Amino acid sequence: MVQKNNDEKTFLNIRCDLLICLFLVIATIAVYGQVREFSFVNLDDNLYLTDRPYVLAGITIDGVIWAFHTIDASNWHPLTWLSHMLDVELYGMNPGQHHITNVLFHIANTLLLFFVLKRMTRNLWQSSFVAALFALHPLHVESVAWIAERKDVLSTFFWLTTMWMYMRYIEYPGIKRYLQVLICFTLGLLSKPMLVTLPFVLILMDYWPLRRLRISICELKIQNFSEQSSMLNLNSLILEKLPFFALTLVSCIVTFFAQKSGGAVVSMEVYSFNMRIANALASYVSYLYKTIWPYQLIVSYPHPGMLPLWKATLACLLLILISLLALRTVKNAPYFVVGWLWYLGTLVPVIGLVQVGRQAMADRYTYVPLIGIFIIIAWGIPDLLERYKILQNGLRKLVIIVSTGAILSFFMLTTWFQIQYWRNSITLFEHAIYVNPDNALAHNNLAFRLAQTGKPDEAVKHYTEALRINPNYLDSFYGMGLVSITHGKLDKAVEYFIRVLSINPEHLLSHLNLGILYFNIGKLDKAVEHYTAALSINPKSFEIHTKIGFILNKIGKNEEAIAHYQYALRINPDYEPAFQNLNDALETIKIKHNDNE
Repeated sequence: MVQKNNDEKTFLNIRCDLLICLFLVIATIAVYGQVREFSFVNLDDNLYLTDRPYVLAGITIDGVIWAFHTIDASNWHPLTWLSHMLDVELYGMNPGQHHITNVLFHIANTLLLFFVLKRMTRNLWQSSFVAALFALHPLHVESVAWIAERKDVLSTFFWLTTMWMYMRYIEYPGIKRYLQVLICFTLGLLSKPMLVTLPFVLILMDYWPLRRLRISICELKIQNFSEQSSMLNLNSLILEKLPFFALTLVSCIVTFFAQKSGGAVVSMEVYSFNMRIANALASYVSYLYKTIWPYQLIVSYPHPGMLPLWKATLACLLLILISLLALRTVKNAPYFVVGWLWYLGTLVPVIGLVQVGRQAMADRYTYVPLIGIFIIIAWGIPDLLERYKILQNGLRKLVIIVSTGAILSFFMLTTWFQIQYWRNSITLFEHAIYVNPDNALAHNNLAFRLAQTGKPDEAVKHYTEALRINPNYLDSFYGMGLVSITHGKLDKAVEYFIRVLSINPEHLLSHLNLGILYFNIGKLDKAVEHYTAALSINPKSFEIHTKIGFILNKIGKNEEAIAHYQYALRINPDYEPAFQNLNDALETIKIKHNDNE
């Protein structure tokens, strides 16, 4: 009889799990399924896909080697590159299929989060609610609907896989399972360095819900969660995770140098330390606000510079107040301090203390951190209602069920509309400008797309607006140069490209365009000067060697031209223009030699 009851209970649990998983999958597809009709956007999609020859070639040996060596896009994340290559191998350049891959990873992450929390806490409904919030919250749209953010959903997949393997290791300790945890963690770091905070999260999990940590806070012994024999002190748990911390340190160093070399790290001269601290405090609070009321979400939030002192002070006081409250409830509500520290800690790498880019904050940065807030909500609200006897038991459950349905319905609807802004570049950046007209990046990228679609006059308006907001916006000067060429204003185009070089003397495309322009207007010496500068930036470009050789041959410097053609053919023996021009140059020398005789 006991065995029969246990079998029935197991069957009911499995059925509940399947129904919850079915709901999570259907709900996610219902809101994100529309992305199969979306396009690439001209914000990093070019960096990760459309302008990357190795990625466009699909899975190749050269591509795999390149993925593990390159720090393009100011990051070292070889698995992310390989995932894009695999998509190209499978789907070609169909953007809808690339979007669907992101959605599939998001669904996998949602299910993993559900099973990880359920296995750790043995609580079905709270775990399912956290997973549903994760799946449907509008702040996660950017990570899923933006193809270039594959690194977000991919790295989170390994984050949650690491937690799952960690749970298995705790249940049945052993070197083999420990190595499995370490491998999953390493794969996550190879997807995105955001996982550098995961070792700290594992220690939080050791405290709650795993209850492995024996700790003394304010002389209060917190050791009533489990048997004394199964608990460890903090030093033992840190020692257990030393390999994780070592990998974290390596990842931090590699990431810093990759971002520094790529020009992504903004110096203290642009944003002072005080500016960064103030913006970090305000961003913590802004993310909380947008979690509750996800209104006016945009792809880029321009950095405000130095915030008013009162705003930074209020944000700091609010964060301190919540932190003190979390510490005060550490014994009776351990989920609160764990969820809060999860939120605070996992945002540290992207909160702006090391400023990467010119944004104040970004929705995509909340993809993992909001799990901490969701845990507080899922466990905290029922706990409060029960602890303070708010409503009778039956009515309390009804209120929770109705509230849960209302919250998820609200987020589903909001997410549905938020996703639609990612349909293409024009809808994305027009929405950003509508929300914040002083968004230079949105004006610039909208202008670029308008110019691509044959609307140069509209593009000029937005480039001009971007330069009004940011008078040194290099990309807008470059864009104005391209539009000037479209209008046939070559002298004006030269001025814009020279302005770009005054900001960044190593801007390759500006040197190349100036080389073309000066050649077309007959200033061949100036053309050679800029092609030579471009060659110093990209010395292995057989195309640039060939262009220089062509001009040198045209002005009678045949020997120098031949040297460039030969160098081009050493780099690429199959490059026909270099081969043909080399023959022409040799023929010219032969004719001159015969004439001299």
